[in-house]
Amino acid sequence: MKTILFHQHCGPEVLQYADFPTPEPKAGEALVHLHIAALNHVDVTVRKGWPGLKLKLPHIDGADGAGEIVQLGDGVTDFSIGDHVVINANIGCGKCEYCLAGKDNMCRDWNLLGETMRGTYAEYISLPTRQLYKLPPDFDLRIAAASALVFQTAWHSLITRGNLRAGETVVIVGAGGGVNTASIQIAKFSGARIIVVGSDAKKLKLAESLGADVLIDRSKEDDWSKVVYSSTNKRGADLVVDNVGITFPLSLRSLRKGGRLLTVGNSGGPKFEIDNRLIFAKHLSIIGSTMSPIKDFITAMDLIVAGKLYPALDQSIPLKDAAAAQERLEKGQQFGKITLDIG
Repeated sequence: MKTILFHQHCGPEVLQYADFPTPEPKAGEALVHLHIAALNHVDVTVRKGWPGLKLKLPHIDGADGAGEIVQLGDGVTDFSIGDHVVINANIGCGKCEYCLAGKDNMCRDWNLLGETMRGTYAEYISLPTRQLYKLPPDFDLRIAAASALVFQTAWHSLITRGNLRAGETVVIVGAGGGVNTASIQIAKFSGARIIVVGSDAKKLKLAESLGADVLIDRSKEDDWSKVVYSSTNKRGADLVVDNVGITFPLSLRSLRKGGRLLTVGNSGGPKFEIDNRLIFAKHLSIIGSTMSPIKDFITAMDLIVAGKLYPALDQSIPLKDAAAAQERLEKGQQFGKITLDIG
């Protein structure tokens, strides 16, 4: 099969368009002919590498993908050849106490497709059928692939972990990334008031089109927490979605007493200082999560298929040009999800 792979960690130049053996489905698995893959920031960080990351090289990036089942392993009865499916990249073992309790994103042997396992920048992939969501035959595979990771992640963070309720005010730090654009839509769907802090006018315009009520351009506001404070009648926000990390100090200042800070990532860096007085004096909660259990993935995809949620889409780029696609993502030039056209 054709794939994009790398043999060493470095810049996008290490990504190679090359042949690689097509996998064979094991018992309980389905072989999926991927037509679309979608980019996430984890693709870039895995390609760059970090201390302690151990990969079986060559590695194939990619967590998101959608396509058609072309072969079934032994014992598969819930899917058929020809079914259109989208992938859940959150891989649990299915056997530990967390998986058996429906918390597979907390699995003791947890893996993320494209991070610790070879991923979706390829023509074919074989996965346990529990990782697949069956799509209507005529559903747009690009929409499906662009939705899977970011909407399940945002849904689990905002709704399951964050307990978002109608009428609450949510601040979302960042306007152009996949999880943030998903968070805007989920917050709007839930009846919340949404304040978005963005890096420029174009990304804020996208946020407004998705349902943001208040727009803050952080290039013009060094301390945007003051704008949040004034926009909430000096009360503060109920929740802040902060997947940047280094912005935590301003996010904590933006919260009301008893508010919640939600985080699923740290695109700005993993280490930073915070003022602990803000946490205990304001009775704040910092809530972290990664991906979602299967039930939240299904809920999010049901809403996508029903047309109630929709991914913001950036460019569609041929698989062979994945290096250029990652470079666009790394530079923050995208407005929504970049997808790869595999064919």
